[in-house]
Amino acid sequence: MARVAALWRHPIKAHGCESLQSVTLAAGQTMPWDRRWAVAHEAARADGSAWAPCANFSRGAKAAALMAITARSDTAAGTVTLSHPDRPDLTFDPDREEAVFLDWVRPLMPEERAQSARILRVEGRGMTDTEFPSLSLVNLASGEDLGRRMGQVLSPLRWRANIHLEGLEPWAEREWIGRRLRAGGAELTVREAIGRCLATAANPETGKRDADTLGALKNEFGHTEFGLYAEVTSGGVLAVGDTVEPLT
Repeated sequence: MARVAALWRHPIKAHGCESLQSVTLAAGQTMPWDRRWAVAHEAARADGSAWAPCANFSRGAKAAALMAITARSDTAAGTVTLSHPDRPDLTFDPDREEAVFLDWVRPLMPEERAQSARILRVEGRGMTDTEFPSLSLVNLASGEDLGRRMGQVLSPLRWRANIHLEGLEPWAEREWIGRRLRAGGAELTVREAIGRCLATAANPETGKRDADTLGALKNEFGHTEFGLYAEVTSGGVLAVGDTVEPLT
């Protein structure tokens, strides 16, 4: 039976992850404070009035150094603390201190790419990569199997998922597409597999590309999918150690 090995959220899309021990999920919503903000680049067409595709935002696919950011949120104060091996820690309010953040992140952005320009937040909607508010799940055994095939250890944080699962056979999670799951006290419906981008090639400790994850997925399986997108269909508490199992 599958169990929750870890829970992660990403307060600012593509700019750091933080671990959680438990979370209260609500139907039709992302994990609270997951992708609450997103960083639009200077060529973006997004204005914060509605959800927008990921191509509008600064992200690890274009700026590998961003993958080494970690985050800590203070939800009461409305602040996020960002850490990176090449930058001093920064604690700031993304709604009010945009300029401070832009100065902090500028050295991590490649000069040839569109630069980060503004922080956006859509009220009541996390800026997931999907048009629907989603949670992402990965099977740790699948990541370990892919790493063995590549001859290297792959950190699960490359996949930027919300829920890490253990106790499954490698790739067994792909059988869950289209099915309902009981996850702790909540219910999820698995909508689709996650198509991966170049962000997963970057090491989350160094922010440098060191693994051809996309090439390996394509060569071994004929596609570049890893993990699942799910929608919360019934709210409840989900905690590390909880079981996750199909209902249908």
